[in-house]
Amino acid sequence: MSFDIVVNNEFCYRIIQENADFLKLIYYSHIPTALIALFVSSFIFYKSGKIFSSRLLLLMSVLFSLWSVLDLVVWTVYDTRLTMFAWAPLGFLFMLIFALGLYFTYVFFDRKDISLKKKLVIFLPVLPVMVLTSTRWNLSGFDGLSCEAVEGVWLTNYYHLYGAFILLWIAVLAVSRYWKAHSHHKRMQILLFSAGIELFLISFFITGYIASLIDNFTIGIYGLFGMPIFMAFLGYLIVQFKAFNIRAFATQALVVTLILLIGSQFFFVKTHMNLILTAITFFLVVIAGVILIRSYKQSEEHKEELQVMADRLAISNDRLREMDNTKTEFISIASHQLRTPLTAIKGYCSLMLEGAYGTVTVPMEEAIRRIISSNNRLVNLVENLLNVSRMEAGRMEYEFEDYRVENILGELYESFSFTAALKNLTLRLELPEKPSPLLRVDKQKLQEVFSNLIDNAIKYTKKGSVIVTVEQNPENDKMRITVKDSGIGIPATEIPYLFTKFSRGKDIDRLHANGTGLGLYVAKNIVEAHEGKIWIESEGEGKGTSFIVELG
Repeated sequence: MSFDIVVNNEFCYRIIQENADFLKLIYYSHIPTALIALFVSSFIFYKSGKIFSSRLLLLMSVLFSLWSVLDLVVWTVYDTRLTMFAWAPLGFLFMLIFALGLYFTYVFFDRKDISLKKKLVIFLPVLPVMVLTSTRWNLSGFDGLSCEAVEGVWLTNYYHLYGAFILLWIAVLAVSRYWKAHSHHKRMQILLFSAGIELFLISFFITGYIASLIDNFTIGIYGLFGMPIFMAFLGYLIVQFKAFNIRAFATQALVVTLILLIGSQFFFVKTHMNLILTAITFFLVVIAGVILIRSYKQSEEHKEELQVMADRLAISNDRLREMDNTKTEFISIASHQLRTPLTAIKGYCSLMLEGAYGTVTVPMEEAIRRIISSNNRLVNLVENLLNVSRMEAGRMEYEFEDYRVENILGELYESFSFTAALKNLTLRLELPEKPSPLLRVDKQKLQEVFSNLIDNAIKYTKKGSVIVTVEQNPENDKMRITVKDSGIGIPATEIPYLFTKFSRGKDIDRLHANGTGLGLYVAKNIVEAHEGKIWIESEGEGKGTSFIVELG
């Protein structure tokens, strides 16, 4: 073989031959990493339906593989022309890889392409390096003693500074998207992707930068191992979060193929050092693959169980909805049928009290009034049932007119005075000295509300009084109606539940009070329909209760 100083450098040839073991390490660092990058990105590109993010990943992997091949040529040939030819575009490819890394990050986070302005900011700085690649600003010559190209300091610093800028940009972008994400699921994707691409680019950047800084390019080969790490992160994102819309079986196939690909390196190992490195890599990938597949299987099993439970729950909900509709319809029909005889009973009792059917003795009058009182309660019950059925069916109708609250309460006071007298209770109505302002209300619905509140107060009071107060709240100018009794009181633990359907106090059994627990539920809905508020205040058991309504 003939050698010369310019083309076939004998000194460089001897260096290569004397470092055969190191040369195998170079092959190991360049070829498998490039193959893994190409295979994984091609696999994702094919299985994802060729979405835009997978195209960017494939392009970045192709450029990385091209950089690896050219760098491998730099390390393995002693023809200075080939060395200079392969060395020249490495800086340009370095910048393109970093630019595509940022571009890929944007598209992966936002699921859409970036604006033209961002593209110009990212890719325009690459143009000077592309233009100057074949000039002395990039490579000024070849050092025959070190068998290395002489790099231009300014251009080398330029593209390394660009790499640092891109790394910082990706970090800021990741933090911004992380805080804007509203779900833990999305935040985890951002965190894992950012960690993977930053590890790849940082290792690629640091080893290349340090190599140029200290003029020792042997450490640069270790920066290539960041690419398989990045691909492992992408694999985890596919398994755990279905990134790139890749289906389950494709993810498992991806893991198995990675294991087979790295395992095939054992056929090319000839030294103990390479054997150890291959074994460590293979062992780590096998463990990671097993963990990923097992994690996915568990998540899929849980998902299937949840889906089965969700389907059963949906069926149960449909059945409950049908039953609830049937119940509502039945209550509505039954209530309508009950109202007719109750109205007739009330009418005949009123006629009897007026003497339409003859003279009424005092004992008879008292009995008739008791019938009227019981009939009124039954009418309230039927009306509550009707209201509940209307509310649940969305058919509750309101007729708003201008009324004063004291006029509504005055009519109720007359009808409840006799009921209170039968229990030896004092029923008192305290009205403001001046007429209250007119309110836009549904008179009949509010009568039902206050009728329920006064009836409850009388029902749950053994002795003492029931006081109905009408006043204007000076803080908000709203009308406040308070129904206060000296009855059994309500424990603080029960108050939050009394406005729900079929809720009754625990202490009513000893009073032998009857009720369905619907009155307060209906009252709350009617008051809220008037844009008002209703609440309960009680100091505890045996200390009375105040029902307060604010309207206005």
